[in-house]
Amino acid sequence: MSGDYTAFFYGTLMAPEVFFTVCYCHNNPHQAIKDMHTFTPAILEGYCRHRVRHADYPGVVAEKGHSVRGVYATGLTDANMSKLDTFEGSEYDKEKVKVKLLNKDGTASDKGETKETTVYVFNSPNYLEKREWDFEEFRKTKMRNWTRGGLAFDECKSTHTIFIYVLNTDDEYCRSLNELPMTAWR
Repeated sequence: MSGDYTAFFYGTLMAPEVFFTVCYCHNNPHQAIKDMHTFTPAILEGYCRHRVRHADYPGVVAEKGHSVRGVYATGLTDANMSKLDTFEGSEYDKEKVKVKLLNKDGTASDKGETKETTVYVFNSPNYLEKREWDFEEFRKTKMRNWTRGGLAFDECKSTHTIFIYVLNTDDEYCRSLNELPMTAWR
């Protein structure tokens, strides 16, 4: 069942494969799950996207005269939002914003429809680089790491133990990262 929440994604989550990995533990879930969500190009005015120092992902902060292109995602459920909150962690604060929807090809829409939504704003601007984060570079060089090549985020418990699914050809099971030997990550 599709949910009533929406969000504006401007970084790694612009790639549906990353979104599905975070929210459904698989980068290419069944079509019925994919059909519950829409991802529409959109622009957020009054914010600027920067690279986070020593990270593969960006952060946005309010900056007059700037704008950020991203995607407006719909159909988010309570469970999706909980997983997204965990994924974004304490580095980000959720804020209500208005975004302008664009055409599917990313060009300005004649209607210029505006939607209220949620965005995750980076709360430690001292850790941001002055340069823009590059989505295409991320897709080419880093995205496989974020879709875990068979490993997927499940959820973080209050004990901060991260659970993952290890997808085999035979079965699917969940193990705590604390139980995995370090060689499992090489």
